[in-house]
Amino acid sequence: MKKLISLAIVTLFIVSCSTVPITGRKRVNIMNDAEILPASFAQYEGFLKENKLSTNAKMTNEVQKVGLNISKAVDKFMRANGMVAEANAYRWEFNLIEDKTVNAWCMPGGKVVFYTGILPICDNTDGIAAVMGHEVAHAFAKHGQERMTSAYGQQLGGVAVALGTNNKDPKAKQLWNTIYGIGSQVGMLAYSRTHETEADKLGMVFMIMAGYQPQEAINVWIRMSQRANSGSAPPEFLSTHPSNETRIKNLKAYLPTAIELANKYNAQ
Repeated sequence: MKKLISLAIVTLFIVSCSTVPITGRKRVNIMNDAEILPASFAQYEGFLKENKLSTNAKMTNEVQKVGLNISKAVDKFMRANGMVAEANAYRWEFNLIEDKTVNAWCMPGGKVVFYTGILPICDNTDGIAAVMGHEVAHAFAKHGQERMTSAYGQQLGGVAVALGTNNKDPKAKQLWNTIYGIGSQVGMLAYSRTHETEADKLGMVFMIMAGYQPQEAINVWIRMSQRANSGSAPPEFLSTHPSNETRIKNLKAYLPTAIELANKYNAQ
């Protein structure tokens, strides 16, 4: 019986293998968007009811305008590359929350939150685009769904199933918070190093497609490294995300490729 169960699990994971567009990385995702997206939208709605929207109309409008431009770039790519069903499933929304936490996140289906605390790190419109591109890239590449798939492998499937049944379920809410960095001081850094590096690259491509200056993706991480107490971060090999220095180096190296890809996709 154990062998049959193991074989079934292995088969399921093999069948569920796919490739991340643009980067070509192989991933395993057994989460069905038909279940995940409604739960995502419900969790997002619940979060907005429990948290204060920023009253700064100028910054709110800027975050929303940048989000709209980035989402149009992503939508254009998806429709030009055989991802029409996925593009149709997105329900883009961008909100600025009044909170000093240095954080931003994007849930499945294009539900984005920026915290006012991250705006000094963004510093300017192109910086907002860099963070926006990075967060949208997590949703585009289905990084959260990969983490949910991993949760199944760790015998947390029962909790994952609850995601699609009740957005007020405390276990489900906690899992969403953990996977997507909601309310976390390091929400935008919550994924694995592989996911973070991939989101950095995809985000740079998307921000260029949307007409923003990609150098700011590098500058964002320079400013992040200059934050107070940034020197207290754990060594990279003990961390779930690349060091600021590694990200800066990787983005500088990837910049020519990102420009080439963005030009290619904009011409489609």
